[in-house]
Amino acid sequence: MGRDLKKPHKKGIYEKYIKRLQDIVLSLIAMIILSPVLLIVAILVRIKLGSPVVFKQERPGLNGEIFTLHKFRTMTDKKDENGNLLSDEERLTSFGKLLRSLSLDELLELWDIFVGKLTIVGPRPLLVSYLPLYNEHQIRRHEVRPGLTGYAQVHGRNSVTWEEKFDLDVYYVDHISFLMDWKIIFQTVFTVLKREGISSETAVTMEKFTGTVEK
Repeated sequence: MGRDLKKPHKKGIYEKYIKRLQDIVLSLIAMIILSPVLLIVAILVRIKLGSPVVFKQERPGLNGEIFTLHKFRTMTDKKDENGNLLSDEERLTSFGKLLRSLSLDELLELWDIFVGKLTIVGPRPLLVSYLPLYNEHQIRRHEVRPGLTGYAQVHGRNSVTWEEKFDLDVYYVDHISFLMDWKIIFQTVFTVLKREGISSETAVTMEKFTGTVEK
């Protein structure tokens, strides 16, 4: 898989004493302020997409440890005649696309931040199946807690290649600071409002990562 995920990440003062406290305070405030929005979205998801309202999936977090990510559901459970789920494109409704374009489906991740599985800013948590595919450089994205938003999300989101995205993630790992986090937070707001980078050139979200061919 590359380097040992347990190798300690060298933390600065911000990471050691401020970042986690900041996450707790901001996620709690956000959940309280956005509680009406959370309720409305939950009701609409139940009406338009059915049950369950909450989508749960295991993702690798800090040091590659697995946790359960929570999001609002955006796809139907439509299957073909053989009982297999249809493609993402066929199951993603216009309502689901709207939730994703406004990032409303990710509001439940505020809870994951509050309990310490996520942070507000960090590399996005991807699929567990990707862990064995990372090279020694790419696996470094797991040296820090994954985030609701990240450096890669404000520099292309799903419109850049996997390799570019991982380079941006590792750059963040090596340059974490209070000012950088808040710059990313403000850039995220503008990115969401402009609905940039939601899809790649060939998929409704992002093609699956299959590994990087080493030169």
